[in-house]
Amino acid sequence: MGSRSGPQGEAGQRGDDVRSDLWVRFEVRKDGGHVIELQSKVEAYYGDATRRQVASLLSALEVPHARVAIEDKGALPFMIAARIEAAARRAGIDGGDGRAERTAPIPEPSARDRLRRSRLYLPGNEPKYLVNAGLYRPDGVILDLEDSVHAQEKDVARILVRNALRHVDFKDAERMVRINPLPAGLLDLEMIVPEAPDLILVPKVENPDEIRQVDQAIERLQGDAPRPLWLMPIIETACGIEQAFAIAAACKRVAALTIGLEDYAADLGVPRSADGGESLVARGRIVNAAKAADVQAIDSVYGQVDDLEGLETWAAESSALGFEGMGCLHPRQIEIIHRGFSPTEAQIERALRIVAAFDDAQQRGLGVVSLGSKMIDPPVVLQAQRLVQRARKLGLIEDSTDG
Repeated sequence: MGSRSGPQGEAGQRGDDVRSDLWVRFEVRKDGGHVIELQSKVEAYYGDATRRQVASLLSALEVPHARVAIEDKGALPFMIAARIEAAARRAGIDGGDGRAERTAPIPEPSARDRLRRSRLYLPGNEPKYLVNAGLYRPDGVILDLEDSVHAQEKDVARILVRNALRHVDFKDAERMVRINPLPAGLLDLEMIVPEAPDLILVPKVENPDEIRQVDQAIERLQGDAPRPLWLMPIIETACGIEQAFAIAAACKRVAALTIGLEDYAADLGVPRSADGGESLVARGRIVNAAKAADVQAIDSVYGQVDDLEGLETWAAESSALGFEGMGCLHPRQIEIIHRGFSPTEAQIERALRIVAAFDDAQQRGLGVVSLGSKMIDPPVVLQAQRLVQRARKLGLIEDSTDG
């Protein structure tokens, strides 16, 4: 007699237009051991290795008997493992550990005040976008579990993002994860925090207690091996704007505060415009709240991906408002955003002259700073010092340059 089948689960994508992914159907059986049915576009090169990986994963998941059907479109091993584990969980398998040994090194901890000019959003359930994201040199990559993931695919995305954090080298980019709004976001943290991300974005925050809940969950999950893990609350409603300072100051993990303009405009009941006039007051309040709480102010994304001139204008105006960076939806936006949030040569030159004049006045015991025939007020000196510091951080002037 043939083996009797049991619960089934599916995960992944199939079809002619799928690349760097796979589809899996997992069927629990009563006996018969492991039956692996593989159709792969790279069968000649990796077919045997894939079968060995599947067998090893089934053992790790403590599954003695199963039929696994796979349609592989060139997926990498960490993707294969994620899809199979997700299908197994959907079939009711709740034992074992599907995590393979880490292959990507854990970077040095991220600094609280590190550069965050650009953060590139990557859909958490789309493997093809994850592997090469670091090559575009954004300041940060966001592995997204929220808006870009269908409600029915959240469980699969958690596993894929977890595996990506273990196996993908994102180069120098800060490794960020956008979780779902609470309470669902707490489930995301259970899967993600043990993989040592650098920053968690918390969406749709309206109350500082939400941030404190996330802080407490991280502390519990990190246990005796704490590592800097920063938070960036996303304000997306009028209620959230009214609580912006309290949210930014909710706990010491908060390193930056940002705004989601699509949801904010929807909450106001108005369309989002190209010039952002409907959100100017809210964005100003985000900057003010962030500065008052001593955290970074980060702007929203510019949604018109093909309008690079509009993006250039937006980034320049955003920087002028006091923001230190913004989100991006496509790699082509990164370079423009970096320019928009970097001081110009003329600004750097003037700031260096002011700092040099201040240093000279200090050495001579003068209480008044002058540049040529013009008196320089203390706030102008402070602004120049901050600009020079930022330019050094950006590598635009040498550390030894003192004006």
